[in-house]
Amino acid sequence: MTSCDRRHFLVTVSSLPVLPTLAASPASATSGAITPRCPLGLLLYSYGLRVKAEPELANPEKFLEFAHSRGAAGVQIPLRQKTAAEAASIRRKAEQLGLYLEGIISPPKPTREETDRFSAELATAAACGATVLRMVLLGGRRYEVFTRAEEFSEFLQNARKALQTAEPLARKHNLRLGIENHKDFRTDELLDLLATISSQAIGVCVDLGNNLALVENPAKTIAALAPHAVTVHLKDIAVERTSEGFAMAEVPLGEGLIDLAEAVAVLRRAQPTIRLNLEMITRDPLQIPCLSERYWATMGKVPARELAQTLALVERRAVKTPLSRITALPQAEQLQREDDNVLRSFAYARKLWK
Repeated sequence: MTSCDRRHFLVTVSSLPVLPTLAASPASATSGAITPRCPLGLLLYSYGLRVKAEPELANPEKFLEFAHSRGAAGVQIPLRQKTAAEAASIRRKAEQLGLYLEGIISPPKPTREETDRFSAELATAAACGATVLRMVLLGGRRYEVFTRAEEFSEFLQNARKALQTAEPLARKHNLRLGIENHKDFRTDELLDLLATISSQAIGVCVDLGNNLALVENPAKTIAALAPHAVTVHLKDIAVERTSEGFAMAEVPLGEGLIDLAEAVAVLRRAQPTIRLNLEMITRDPLQIPCLSERYWATMGKVPARELAQTLALVERRAVKTPLSRITALPQAEQLQREDDNVLRSFAYARKLWK
């Protein structure tokens, strides 16, 4: 899609109080007795608001206990570097509660100190009993971070170098790294990157909704990435039109546009033992300015039909009322909304998947 064609297409389309404590979290109608245990794991970031209010919740043992109280099957959480005694304690806690444990790790930068840090965190993860770690190669969103194609090309080179450093270290510790499609790589780009490494130690953390922000159809993204999946961020997405494209937000499972039953079936056909971790981030909607010139700075090769198909999907499935703006709520209500969103998702999952 040339710059001229894109501009013509864009113009054409556009013309058409006191915080509740952990122990005091209420048992709402959605929570019930929180049993039987949900077939989903729980990503720490699903409780980002609570962690901000109660930072101690990010402690792996505390989050394991909290996730257990919510009925989760396991957790995905940063483990960082721990002493042997601390790692053993985390492992015992997970085993006592009957929960699996997955880690989160940042990629190594090209320095000896970073390589040592990465290796130490892998050793901690193995000692804690994790076998899978989720990793993100770009912390931000592609269309917000880069303004020139050359910047994205440089990022790709650095990402490849990071994986080349990470792969033998992960293999040494018998761990698998799941690279998340994090609004950074379109599917073909991520698969090309994996092909340059070609290792069982490196796979994908398949996020069901992220690539919608890169004007990809979620079902096609999931199907393409499923053979390479080592873990999953399970979520549902709701959308609304905006003057520059659309906005998207995580919503409780079953309340958005993703065909979750089919998505999980596709993932399980490809990877029968794959774990599903709920990512239900309660926040204001993310703006996807796909009708702006800057958005396309690094995506000039994307066919115009994919933008058209995405906007058509948004038109068909847009919410009838505006998406919630969480920051407008009092803090206590934000925390309650976050907890309810997770519990509603777990209740949906119990009915749909055994």
